[in-house]
Amino acid sequence: MVTATGLTPGQDSDPGRQHGWRRALDREDLHRYLTTLEGWREFTTQDPAPPDLLTENQLADLDDDGRLDYDDGRLDYHTRLTVAATSTLRTVVHAGRRLTLLNRHAISARRGLILSGAAGTGKTTALTQFGKTIEVIDRRQHPGFDRIPVVYVTVPPAATSRMLAVEFARFLGLPVTTRANITDVIEAVCGVLIDARVSVVCVDELHNLSLATRNGAEVSDTLKYFSERIPATFVYAGVDLEANGLFNGTRGRQIAGRFAVIDTVPFPRTQEWTGLVSTFEAALRLHHHQPKTLEGLSGYLHQRTGGMIGSLSHLIRGAAIDAILDETEKITRQSLERVKLDRAAQTRKAKPAS
Repeated sequence: MVTATGLTPGQDSDPGRQHGWRRALDREDLHRYLTTLEGWREFTTQDPAPPDLLTENQLADLDDDGRLDYDDGRLDYHTRLTVAATSTLRTVVHAGRRLTLLNRHAISARRGLILSGAAGTGKTTALTQFGKTIEVIDRRQHPGFDRIPVVYVTVPPAATSRMLAVEFARFLGLPVTTRANITDVIEAVCGVLIDARVSVVCVDELHNLSLATRNGAEVSDTLKYFSERIPATFVYAGVDLEANGLFNGTRGRQIAGRFAVIDTVPFPRTQEWTGLVSTFEAALRLHHHQPKTLEGLSGYLHQRTGGMIGSLSHLIRGAAIDAILDETEKITRQSLERVKLDRAAQTRKAKPAS
């Protein structure tokens, strides 16, 4: 049996092999991020299978190094766990695909999509999963072609128009010298993306843009220019964008006139919430966890997280990692209590479940 580390339990690939965590530290892909083309492609092509749980006899046969590798594979798996197909995610993917089709033959005034809501409500997950969907569809429709169907960038803090243009160039791996002016960078970016048949541009952290400042206004103008030059659907995501003034003034009205808005909100305690908890629970790879334990704690989990999907994911993943590290191999209410959550979840938490 091959474990998540790629080795048969207890097997040495060579006399000087490294433990799983050391091999991970040496992997070049740890230095790749979604905001680079290599990192984005890795994200969209890799879907690691859950590690198999060994039997008690198989565990007993592992030497110390083999057990470290086995546990390390499960720890790495639980740091990522699963992406729950929430109603918000499905809405974003459906609306985004509809827009890409409507924009396919548009010459100008292409429509876009904005995801806005509190931190931890799943905006970035929905944005990246939509981008991944488009990437997979394009790869299936155009096998063997060197295309870049999706770009993913983030707006830097206190961004200037040149900084934003450089983010696009950095995603594409285009060299940018200090002497290159913004026009040079924009022309290079647009040329590559048009030739590469880009169809979706994902721009995250849009709350870093303030239309009330000169730099923010120039960044907005640069995004608008990109959207006019590049035949793609633009999808933005950010924290409480309307409250932060994104739709104020002339530029804001232009954005409001071209972009539909999907608000991401905390989940109410409904059947969907229980289903999300069950999805996370089914993905666990722990030896002694009792099925439906978390499902039975769905009320407590909602009260603890305030219905925030990001906080729920952090809480369950954290408890799963603790269960492996302390060798209990199960999640209980007591172990969940030991995982500290973000301040936002604590202050937003719902009334205690009866």
